[in-house]
Amino acid sequence: MIKAITKRASIQYDVTIFQTPKYRDKKGYKQVYRMFIHASTRENCLEETFSRFNVTDRIPANYKGRFLATGDILLIDEGTGGQYYYQLKSGGWQPINRIHIR
Repeated sequence: MIKAITKRASIQYDVTIFQTPKYRDKKGYKQVYRMFIHASTRENCLEETFSRFNVTDRIPANYKGRFLATGDILLIDEGTGGQYYYQLKSGGWQPINRIHIR
């Protein structure tokens, strides 16, 4: 019962994945996929996106990129709430500046 009361409502996040043509490249990020993820927080959205694109059975059929790996960038667009960029590093998702995509 308490879990039901304290559970935060699910929010729809607009998520865009950016990858370089070759793994480990530092330049040349291109948008490879865009979708909506339902999650309670931005951190949950990052976790859900990672698990969705690193488990073969969960990857959407029209996804043309590779598994998410170190160096890949996610854009989480919350509309009027702002845009947040995260890069996957060896310690997990780290917030970055938009300039890294160029």
